[in-house]
Amino acid sequence: MFIDKVTIYVKAGDGGDGAVSFHREKYVAKGGPDGGDGGRGGNVVFTVDEGETTLLRFRYKKKFVAVSGEGGKANNMHGKSAPDLEIPVPQGTIIRSEDGAVIHDMSDGKPFTLCRGGRGGWGNRHFATPTRQVPRFAKKGTKGEERNITLELKMIADVGLVGMPSVGKSSILAAISAAHPKIADYHFTTLSPSLGVVKLGDERGGDVHGFVAADIPGLIEGAADGAGLGHDFLRHIDRCRMLAHVVDIASVELRDPIDDIEKINAELEKWSPELASRPQLIVANKCDVLDRTTADIEKFEDYVSSHGWEVVYVSAATGEGINEMVNKIAEMLRDLPPVTVYEPEIDAEPEIKASSTEFTVRREGKGYVVEGEWLFDLLGRVDLSDREGVSYFGRVLTKYGVIQKLEEAGCHDGDTVSIYDFEFDFVR
Repeated sequence: MFIDKVTIYVKAGDGGDGAVSFHREKYVAKGGPDGGDGGRGGNVVFTVDEGETTLLRFRYKKKFVAVSGEGGKANNMHGKSAPDLEIPVPQGTIIRSEDGAVIHDMSDGKPFTLCRGGRGGWGNRHFATPTRQVPRFAKKGTKGEERNITLELKMIADVGLVGMPSVGKSSILAAISAAHPKIADYHFTTLSPSLGVVKLGDERGGDVHGFVAADIPGLIEGAADGAGLGHDFLRHIDRCRMLAHVVDIASVELRDPIDDIEKINAELEKWSPELASRPQLIVANKCDVLDRTTADIEKFEDYVSSHGWEVVYVSAATGEGINEMVNKIAEMLRDLPPVTVYEPEIDAEPEIKASSTEFTVRREGKGYVVEGEWLFDLLGRVDLSDREGVSYFGRVLTKYGVIQKLEEAGCHDGDTVSIYDFEFDFVR
């Protein structure tokens, strides 16, 4: 079964709670607080599985929750951080938000962290002061990020075989690759896109070069508006570097090849003008049964030439012209760049979700201390080892008045500012 679009729920692990504990040891009086910090919750990380070509694994499992971090323990023992939850998807998968905006494109093959685990809570040892020597409280861990998302698969192929039903797209794919699509003499035989690897070169000794071809089924007039099966599968042509436009040159189905080309290209234009502008090779199939005495070949070739396309005559049934077609596609692909990112991603910066953004600023020693529940939660969701994460955190401090309040309290360039366990030198 081919599945190329699913909606799932993902949640990162919660941070472990800090511990409330006091040192107990023989002959050691007033050992003081020694509660350890909680561990960090596991992140939700999407990875690419090159062996997968569908989203079938998500058909029944719709909920993915990472493990939470362990709570802190006595003797200043830190709770164990949870492992990341890795979710493998096929290359070319688009991760979308609930409103359809693109969060990330998995075409580059690199892991992507979608939801970050919660930050572990502080143990009571952090809250000991000269005036509060017996703190009987600790911080709870922050919640891991969660969201509903849609996974949408866009196949990655070099060339897409497009055309009306029953023109021979599946037969051509079977003739040029090891793919085994269903082939029959009725419309909509193929109910899902098929991929085939076309090999070129000397397979016995030299390098083997090739390309990936995709049979895109279900395109008819009105496909871009949802007619037939085309609305479901047009997305899979988005990644193709070029199109092989297959027509029934012998008019076995009593169709006009020129009219078919115009109708399919009109649907591609509706779907994406950029896609319609991709290079095309016209593949005139079923030439083995072509009656050149009755067919208006000159008119067809003039039409193709007037649009700047080239045409190759092939027969998937007899193999005539197949090698010529494969070589022509390979020649065209050598000059074409890859198509990887299909649309820009949204700004996926963490949102400030807090009932109150109040905070306090106080002078402590030679530096300044800033505290606020929402700041503690935010620190748990921002990667401060990453330059972009630090930049985002700085923008939040400015937006919510933290920087202004520090200046009003007398903070100057070079002074140390502590926000829980994150310290930095103040620079305005």
